[in-house]
Amino acid sequence: MSTSLADALVSVEELAAHPEWRVFDCRHDLRNTEYGRQAYARGHISGALFLHLDDDLSGVKDGRNGRHPLPDVAAFARRMSACGVDATTQVVAYDNEGGIFAARLWWLLHWLGHDKVAVLDGGLAGWRRSKRALEDSVPAVEPRNFTAHPQVIAVDVGHVLDNLQSDRMLILDARNAERFRGEKETLDPVGGHIPGAVNRFYADNLDDAGCFFKPVEELRAEYTALLAGRPASEVVQQCGSGVTACHNLLAMELAGLSGSKLYPGSWSEWCADPSRPVARG
Repeated sequence: MSTSLADALVSVEELAAHPEWRVFDCRHDLRNTEYGRQAYARGHISGALFLHLDDDLSGVKDGRNGRHPLPDVAAFARRMSACGVDATTQVVAYDNEGGIFAARLWWLLHWLGHDKVAVLDGGLAGWRRSKRALEDSVPAVEPRNFTAHPQVIAVDVGHVLDNLQSDRMLILDARNAERFRGEKETLDPVGGHIPGAVNRFYADNLDDAGCFFKPVEELRAEYTALLAGRPASEVVQQCGSGVTACHNLLAMELAGLSGSKLYPGSWSEWCADPSRPVARG
């Protein structure tokens, strides 16, 4: 993955200067899953296409693989092809939720070997702060041929279980502190966290307004303290369903701490099997 701030994030000014880039609107609400589609129809950044977290950025649920399992590789490649993405295409993802859903697309494309992808720093809020217009028309795009080259940047539940007692794995949980402690679980049937996990709320990657990413030096200092001497390659990123964990993964990449891996099933997969251990508090 890219460790360059210029590669992983783009500014509003940079995006506005490159109308040829393929832009995706990834807005979503976990409790109102039609919000993103409706918001896109009301207005979006010029040239943007819409991708839905459940329909486009996730696969089929079977009750045991979490709330947002990874999409089928071939199906996702066909979707990217239909959206006019090939190996030469610079992709930019944005949302209005601090980048958590945009980061999911950023990670998915890296997973499939497409490194020309960035998140819009500030998202739609930053775009609006710059007094830039929105449009409500759906752009017509010429299909291209997106070829997937899957990378080994994820781990499965078996890997987490096998290394649960190992000093060679550090789990970072991106959920808020209440959900991590098991005090106020709002999305999954069981509260708590994977034993040994460390809580790093994804919103702590952002400025006080919850809009732009913190400076690289600040992110590096915070994550270096969390790692406590461990290499980034020993970090497993986890959250409720493998979405906000991508935000922490992106933040580490921005900080120059490259190599952590995503556990896509995350807590929603882990807690689906009552035989797996649960920690609280």
